[in-house]
Amino acid sequence: MLKILMPTIALLPLTMLSPHKHLWTNTTAYSLLIATASLQWLTPTYYPNKGLTPWTSIDQISTPLLVLSCWLLPLMLMASQNHLEQEPPIRKRIFIATVVAVQPFILLAFSASELMLFYIAFEATLIPTLILITRWGNQPERLNAGIYLLFYTLASSLPLLVAILHLHNQMGTLYFPMLKLSHPAASSSWTGMASSLALLVAFMVKAPLYGLHLWLPKAHVEAPIAGSMLLAALLLKLGGYGIMRMTIFTNLPSSNLHYPFITLALWGALMTSAICLRQIDLKSLIAYSSVSHMGLVVAATMIQTQWAYSGAMILMISHGLTSSMLFCLANTNYERTHSRILLLTRGLQPLLPLMATWWLLANLTNMALPPTTNLMAELTIMVALFNWSSLTIILTGTAILLTASYTLYMLIMTQRGSLPSHIKSIQNSSTREHLLMALHMIPMILLIFKPELISGIPT
Repeated sequence: MLKILMPTIALLPLTMLSPHKHLWTNTTAYSLLIATASLQWLTPTYYPNKGLTPWTSIDQISTPLLVLSCWLLPLMLMASQNHLEQEPPIRKRIFIATVVAVQPFILLAFSASELMLFYIAFEATLIPTLILITRWGNQPERLNAGIYLLFYTLASSLPLLVAILHLHNQMGTLYFPMLKLSHPAASSSWTGMASSLALLVAFMVKAPLYGLHLWLPKAHVEAPIAGSMLLAALLLKLGGYGIMRMTIFTNLPSSNLHYPFITLALWGALMTSAICLRQIDLKSLIAYSSVSHMGLVVAATMIQTQWAYSGAMILMISHGLTSSMLFCLANTNYERTHSRILLLTRGLQPLLPLMATWWLLANLTNMALPPTTNLMAELTIMVALFNWSSLTIILTGTAILLTASYTLYMLIMTQRGSLPSHIKSIQNSSTREHLLMALHMIPMILLIFKPELISGIPT
């Protein structure tokens, strides 16, 4: 763990001390090197905890998410180069340092074997994200978005802290392997139910569950591209990961606590897909589609079966890469047309034919076309939900139909149609952008051939 964590922290002095002309080259190359080194974690294990230390342990749930977070750091830096072009050198350094500062906390959160360390790392990711949104966002509304993000997260995570302290009081330890052995299932009393609820709600807000999701579209729309990628690909996954970890400590079936969550998650997947169909803002559309996909993840993690966990895991990784790629594509459009409104950025296929190919690929993965891992995940989750209750097929089926509808709507609106009259000339797509899209797409294609790396099921 340390051989990834220490070089990641060492990126901070590198950012501050690199000569200005080599700043982007150094930081991107070095973070790509870390990403390549992190691939060693993907060797499937047949025993629960790999590299177990007093602080960290890596198992089948955390491995794919750790590799994903290492992989996305260089991509965030590559995506941000263009819009920081005009900024003075010191601001570029501060921006890169802020993006890098989130990384150690994310790595710690995904690999912590101590519940309190997990909580601290989980909360610490909020601060650099808040700085990114409120300082580098595009519009004045970014402060409002920052306040929403801060208060939603804080209001939900204070009960989590109380529940963790209550758990420590009961068990005398917060060490994950120990807690797993002793199965501290919460009692069916009111206090047990309240602590179960507190353990889950903080992650439901982060995931986000429909009804607790109002901070997400605001934060996504106002954030710079690195902020959007960070939120969509990693911070939302912290919610899903937290739910997977915490359901061991909550006695869901006996308290019937999972019914409202599954209902809300599936209804939310349906509602947000319907909302996507009438969005006029491109980034907002992609943000709502994230809520829809994560709704399926939340529903799956609540059932607590091996199939459901496996589907949730594959969907989290697939969605992390897909939504990050869609935000990058939306950003390339925004940098050229300076608008996110779909009506003002339509018909770009004749002008940027290569970008249109990336748009097509990203949209096909988003609507879960065979043989992508997205399809594998959605089918697994649908089967697990159907096995739990056959009525869920109505909600999941409709949600998937609507997903295909809004994805095609997004593709047709951005690529086809007549060019708006205000677009006279447009800047060509650069090699950097094509490399960025390729680095999102290649892992997705490779994972089709070996999905057991991320499914958590050793074969």
